[in-house]
Amino acid sequence: MKGQTTRKASRGRTPSGQPNPIDIHVGNRIRLRRTLLGLSQEKLAAMLGLTFQQVQKYERGMNRVGASRLWDLSKVLEVPVDFFYEDMDSKVARQSPRTFSLPENQVKFLEEEETAFDDDPMKRQETIELVRAYYKIPNRKTAKHLFDMIVSMSKTTTSDKKNPEK
Repeated sequence: MKGQTTRKASRGRTPSGQPNPIDIHVGNRIRLRRTLLGLSQEKLAAMLGLTFQQVQKYERGMNRVGASRLWDLSKVLEVPVDFFYEDMDSKVARQSPRTFSLPENQVKFLEEEETAFDDDPMKRQETIELVRAYYKIPNRKTAKHLFDMIVSMSKTTTSDKKNPEK
C-alpha cells in the first residue's frame, strides 16, 4: 500500500493522531461533574494545583489524565474513580490504545469479552445521587408519594415494553 502509512498510536492517541475516544469520554465526565457541583474550570484547577488550561485540555481529551491525577479528581469532585468510565459506549470502550497494535483476531476476542463492563444500576453514580436526594427530602410522606409514583411509572413502562400495542 504505497503512499499510505499507518503509524502506531502515540501516547494513547488514535493511529490518525486524534485524541482517544476514551480520553474524551473521561474528559466529558470530568466536565459533567464539575458543572453539577457548580465549579468553574479555574476553581477546579486551583483545587488540583493546576492551570485552568490544563483542566480545559483534560475535559477536551487533548491531554490524558494519569492515574494519580484521576485519583485527585475523584476526591475533589467527590465521586469514585469508576464514575469517569460510567455510561461509556461499547464502541468507545473498544478504542483502548492496546487494540491499535493487536492482530485482528485478538481484537475480535476482546470484543467478545465486552461483558466485563458492569451495567449494574446499583453501582452507577446516578443511582447513588438519586438515593441521596430521596433521603434528603424532609417530608417523608412526600418522599413516599414520590417513591410510589416512580414504582408505578416503572411498572407502566415495563408493561408497555411487553405489550407494544398499548
